[in-house]
Amino acid sequence: MFVLQRMATSHSLFGFASSLPLKTPTSDLFLKSSQFNQFPAKSLVSVSGRLAESQVNSNSLYKKRNGVSTSSVVAIDLTETAIITEDKDAVEASEQNIVLPTNGSSERLLRIRHTCAHVMAMAVQRLFPDAKVTIGPWIENGFYYDFDIEPLTEKDLKKIKKEMDRIIGRNLPLIREEVSRDEAHKRIMAINEPYKMEILDSIKEEPITIYHIGDEWWDLCAGPHVESTGNINRKAVELESVAGAYWRGDETKAMLQRIYGTAWESEAQLKAYLHFKEEAKRRDHRRLGQDLDLFSIQDEAGGGLVFWHPKGAIVRHIIEDSWKNVHLEHGYELLYTPHVARADLWKISGHLDFYRENMYDQMNIEDEFYQLRPMNCPYHILVYKRKRHSYRDLPIRVAELGTVYRYELSGSLHGLFRVRGFTQDDGHIFCLEDQIKDEIRGVLDLTEDILLQFGFSKYEVNLSTRPDKAVGDDNIWERATSALRDALNDKGWNYQIDEGGGAFYGPKIDLKIEDALGRKWQCSTIQVDLNLPQRFDITYVDSHSEKKRPIMIHRAVLGSLERFFGVLIEHYAGDFPLWLSPIQARVLPVTDTQLDYCHKVYDKLKANGIRTEVCHGERLPKLIRNAEKQKIPLMAVVGPKEVETDTVTVRSRFGGELGTMTVDDFINRIKSATQNRTSL
Repeated sequence: MFVLQRMATSHSLFGFASSLPLKTPTSDLFLKSSQFNQFPAKSLVSVSGRLAESQVNSNSLYKKRNGVSTSSVVAIDLTETAIITEDKDAVEASEQNIVLPTNGSSERLLRIRHTCAHVMAMAVQRLFPDAKVTIGPWIENGFYYDFDIEPLTEKDLKKIKKEMDRIIGRNLPLIREEVSRDEAHKRIMAINEPYKMEILDSIKEEPITIYHIGDEWWDLCAGPHVESTGNINRKAVELESVAGAYWRGDETKAMLQRIYGTAWESEAQLKAYLHFKEEAKRRDHRRLGQDLDLFSIQDEAGGGLVFWHPKGAIVRHIIEDSWKNVHLEHGYELLYTPHVARADLWKISGHLDFYRENMYDQMNIEDEFYQLRPMNCPYHILVYKRKRHSYRDLPIRVAELGTVYRYELSGSLHGLFRVRGFTQDDGHIFCLEDQIKDEIRGVLDLTEDILLQFGFSKYEVNLSTRPDKAVGDDNIWERATSALRDALNDKGWNYQIDEGGGAFYGPKIDLKIEDALGRKWQCSTIQVDLNLPQRFDITYVDSHSEKKRPIMIHRAVLGSLERFFGVLIEHYAGDFPLWLSPIQARVLPVTDTQLDYCHKVYDKLKANGIRTEVCHGERLPKLIRNAEKQKIPLMAVVGPKEVETDTVTVRSRFGGELGTMTVDDFINRIKSATQNRTSL
């Protein structure tokens, strides 16, 4: 993509993943029992984060064994625990219809969270009089406040929460006051708050508004707030973590201490949120990637560079093969292009002008400068330009799993979600103007075909239109936007219009997928480009033998393989479906006496394309527990009877005991389930 939105942006569900502000995808915290039919669970709750409040009874989530795992992406989590054993309170909570409102659906909740930020700042300055305050907004699941203060500890957070409880218990009024700029300046000078002075200077409107908590503490603020601190339920508030944060997000400025908190309307809502958060913590792809030996990021090699281990690599291989087959079926031609190119190429494309801060330094090779590629688009254009094209040749569709390299600050790196080297599933279409609608519709169909394979059937779709600053004339923008809109209407997908949200070079469609926890992840994008065809002067010959400029469409379905793999790990909680699991079946002997027969079973499974392994050396219960921990879908247990009858006794991770069957029957059932993308 030319100026592709960062597909590697970290999805931070409950906090920011670094000291720098990250663009966070919308999280939908509505946990649906139907989404967990394939995921065994111990402790789950039903929570909602929709703009329109919803309810769900999640009793069915507790019918199966084996806990669903979760993760929280927080810089410094002071309460991190691994919730593996069954949680009675979570089960009890699940028996209720739990509704979690959002800031958008409940103004009362928004006011509570904003006031909690002020109450926390007041508590901090009471306990640490030298602390300087900065800003304290409400955020998706709570609030935070940044302080210029020495590093805080978990013990400090407990003290701050106790002081907040005292302030809340006093039922102090929140009082709004309007003052002149000079008066505000005078008051800030009197209490020596330099950050507030900088904030005051950035406020253009007058009068200046101040909010007081009683007559004891005040802050520059536009509101809104609750009427008094007593309107906050102290049992529905919790301080979650502390992280470093640069003032104004600028790494050249002071490092502050950011305290994150969560606040809800009731204690029941807080409990539901915390249980959901515990489940999310256990889904963390970084932990599961290590536990299941899927991937690593090696310090010796450098941050943000992913090592795919054999088990992770086989999953990637399956994803890539499936991706390639679908693209070939949809009329694409596959490409492989270099990882570097002369720097001049990136001057033509505009990347050196608009994207230089995300590109690595150039390399001098024989007095010529070369550049690691941050995008694949210029390469695909060069392939198009290699020969003359007629209008009869169009559309031309090309696709590549192309590895790109983008500089990211070390503090913003996060597992597979924000890396420095990743493989985009990039594709480009060169077409006529009157072909845009049909091509976009074709991309929508292809996108759905691929995403459905992984169980993603619910999407949030946005159509972004022309921004104020854009290239290309109004007519082509209007026709291109109409083509995208018509294609979406033909597809029958609901979508929202993001007025002015398009790229400077063309309108676009962005698609977010919804995972098993109801979280939404930006993956697919389709962008019409009116810029690069002109920069590279690409043409075709029309029916009158005149040279014309083709329309170029950028599109990615998965975004990047690394990020999508991270999403899959968390979506499945490491419990990959049978067709995608790196090891589909593990053969287990009751004793080593059956080991020779186990290897014969292994050889037969392997010969039929089934991913398998033999494990021994422990007692059978331990072998079964190890297979469960490694989330192996199928176990073929072999004892003396199985050796005698040329059979195996099969245990399914999802289906329980399947009984004894012949090896051939076992093979046929695995192959059928793999082909149909089902489980045994």
